[in-house]
Amino acid sequence: MKWRKNDMEQYVEAKEYIDTVIIPLIPFQMAKDQELSKDSFQNEALALFLTEMEKELSGRLLLTPNYHYIKASDLELEKDRLNLWVANVQEQPFKHIFFITFDSQWKKVEKDLAGTLIWLPGFPTSDLISKEVQQMVRGQVSEISELIRSYW
Repeated sequence: MKWRKNDMEQYVEAKEYIDTVIIPLIPFQMAKDQELSKDSFQNEALALFLTEMEKELSGRLLLTPNYHYIKASDLELEKDRLNLWVANVQEQPFKHIFFITFDSQWKKVEKDLAGTLIWLPGFPTSDLISKEVQQMVRGQVSEISELIRSYW
């Protein structure tokens, strides 16, 4: 389920079956021109990945809105802010909370997060429609889905 009206109406009706939430962690920056293309590509790639993930785990998973943060910000502050998100999410009966990101910097504060961090290695910057990228996405979705199922 995604963060949209129809899905949220279904969630309210079936919340006892939906025990897992994924919070996408998306860096944002406009300061470095040379990184704009890479950063925006990773945002698109993560959106594609999460769409496939939501299909794969449909019926057990809620995908929250993206958590955006300034790439150069203090990760300790972001960790605290993110944990506030989790506290709010835990107002619902979720048993499993996962964060998904391409940003390896989150590994530095992973132990202090109120959930499980899944770091994905970035895709090579190319066309998201290419068969190679589509196969890579499907492969990662399969592997991460198995990882999440192991928590159930």
